[in-house]
Amino acid sequence: MAEATAILRYVRITPRKARAVVDLIRGQKVPQALTMLRHTPRAAAKVVEKLLR
Repeated sequence: MAEATAILRYVRITPRKARAVVDLIRGQKVPQALTMLRHTPRAAAKVVEKLLR
């Protein structure tokens, strides 16, 4: 399985709140992760979805 690292800087959201969303999708395939992010009602979900695209 290929592994990738993405870094997003200068986002006005606390790392703790972003980490809660990232932990939900860690280890998932990209299409499944995007679906999960679309249905997650957190502000960090939009930021992480944009990063994942």
